[in-house]
Amino acid sequence: MFDGLRFTHWQPELRPDGIVVLTLDRADQHVNALSQAVLDELDRLVERIAIEKPAGVVIRSGKAAGFIPGADIREFQEFDSKGTVLDAIRRGQQVFQKLAELPCPTVAAIHGHCMGGGTELSLACRYRVASNHDSTRIGLPEVKLGIYPGWGGSVRLPKLVGAPAAFDMMLTGRALSAKAAQAIGLVDRVTEPALLLDAAIELARRGTTRPFRQRFMGWATNLWPVRQILAPMLVRQVARKARKEHYPAPYALIDTWRRSGGPIEARLKAEARSVAKLAQTPTARNLIRVFFLQERLKGLGGKEHGISRVHVVGAGVMGGDIAAWCALKGFEVTLQDRGMEYVQPALARADKLFEKKVKDESKREQTRARLRPDVEGAGVAEADLVIEAIFENLDAKRALYARLEETLRPEALLVSNTSSIPLAELRAELRHPARFAGLHYFNPVAMMPLVEIVRHDAMDPATERRLAAFCRAIDKLPVPVAGTPGFLVNRILMPYLLEAITCYSEGIPGAAIDQAALKFGMPMGPIELADTVGLDVAASVGRILADFLKLPIPPGLESKLESGKRGRKDGEGLYKWENGKAVKPPLPKGYEAPEDLTDRLILPLLNEAVACLHEGVVADADLLDAGVIFGTGFAPFRGGPIAHIRATGPGKLKARLEQLSVRHGERFLPRPGWDALTG
Repeated sequence: MFDGLRFTHWQPELRPDGIVVLTLDRADQHVNALSQAVLDELDRLVERIAIEKPAGVVIRSGKAAGFIPGADIREFQEFDSKGTVLDAIRRGQQVFQKLAELPCPTVAAIHGHCMGGGTELSLACRYRVASNHDSTRIGLPEVKLGIYPGWGGSVRLPKLVGAPAAFDMMLTGRALSAKAAQAIGLVDRVTEPALLLDAAIELARRGTTRPFRQRFMGWATNLWPVRQILAPMLVRQVARKARKEHYPAPYALIDTWRRSGGPIEARLKAEARSVAKLAQTPTARNLIRVFFLQERLKGLGGKEHGISRVHVVGAGVMGGDIAAWCALKGFEVTLQDRGMEYVQPALARADKLFEKKVKDESKREQTRARLRPDVEGAGVAEADLVIEAIFENLDAKRALYARLEETLRPEALLVSNTSSIPLAELRAELRHPARFAGLHYFNPVAMMPLVEIVRHDAMDPATERRLAAFCRAIDKLPVPVAGTPGFLVNRILMPYLLEAITCYSEGIPGAAIDQAALKFGMPMGPIELADTVGLDVAASVGRILADFLKLPIPPGLESKLESGKRGRKDGEGLYKWENGKAVKPPLPKGYEAPEDLTDRLILPLLNEAVACLHEGVVADADLLDAGVIFGTGFAPFRGGPIAHIRATGPGKLKARLEQLSVRHGERFLPRPGWDALTG
């Protein structure tokens, strides 16, 4: 059937039973990202199959890592720079539509990751079978890149599974397990990995009938009148989480679906035009940049860390949660504190984490068994990594290190989760400073993706590499930073938080302050954030950084602490808290916030980012942007502080700082480094 045809990325095989198996094994990559070359070869294969009319077609991956992770994003960037995004989208649509129109049954055999364009390819097949392996995940995450599925995914998925389930996938970018995908009708069969090909061939030979409810939902929820009713409901749902001016893609997706009807070709053209338009927005370009920043952080350090046993000293919120997370990710962990009464709450929180993350009861028990209380500290002698997470006191930490070094193994690493104490001071009395570093996690550990690897002048480069590899092993993003006070994230965040509390002390309502930050694009308002972090923590870090950054501590903060009102954990801080949520007093009728409020909040953050870059706290602007985005949630659609400064104009922002310094004080004076960005 394929005589005379040569393929680089696809391996076609005609079986004796007349089934054609197409195995994708992209030659120049370790994963099957869909490039134009891969699509061109698929086009040729599909054209030949349409002529030869085999008994069926099965598409599978030749990569152990998974099925298809999506389109080649670097290639997508090239299309954007050349202005050919629409052509590339239409090309992919046409290939997949030819696949969908084949007269024989077609089956996608999915194992491992199946994302974006991979899911869209599977949707162009008549059937889908997936392995029940934990690694199998099926999703359409394009909204996270500022676009939405453009190779027919937004057209085919609602028709297949019904609009509610389809939009839940597309608007959130959430990936589904094989069983969850089967439950909504995205997958027809689920099987063991070893039986995947056999199951796919059987499905191609015999077919299957989808349950009536799934077929009905696919039909009924896409009728014109129903689309007009559902679309505004979906818009309201999106508006609760994302502003249209910041993230236009979900709104464009809903609107295109609402308006588009008729033959599939007309709906595909509407999808292509909409996605191509989104691809040219600053939001999409910045989010794609953030994707590559994330990939860069993932690539730091490689895979060799030599760590299997972790010992954590300090079972408070941070230490306990770090220990639980390491156990969840497969490491043997011992957790030490002064007594079991201090360890027990951490174990209880760990149980809640394991219940949420590990659905299989037997695997959950194995995970629990990996986390052991260790009041005596016996685990230090066996550990490959010891993490210190006690309270922020230099003398206490030094005394602990002296005890730990008595039993620490020669090749073991010792790290501190300090959030602000300079590493040069912490390592001053160590016997083996080369194997010491900062490993600064963020709260809550289970949600925050970033970990700062904090350097000092006596650290061995191998220590940094091992820690970066360890961070990847626990699914965290490492960013190496200098060991100056506050490191990167806290140093940049603190002027923002302190200025917000200063505004609050001046009588500006907390809700108005938070609204200004949210409108800029921050994930949470600074007043709510200060309460969430804890006013005691903010004050502690603030005191350490205030002198270094020459910032005043806002009036009123100490009195709150003296009255025991530390924020969310006490039920009251700057706000009152009920059931874990801030109770924000409504703004007075007709209240108008000061015109410079947003600048007062954001410009101190940008100012300190410029200073950090100037001083070499991180190696370059990209690492700074990545650290602040993944460490604070700084408006990803703006691409990070330095990217935002460059897009807005460094000279314009520097002049605004100078104006604010005249109006509000010297703390707004531009820090060193602005002129380098201006030039």
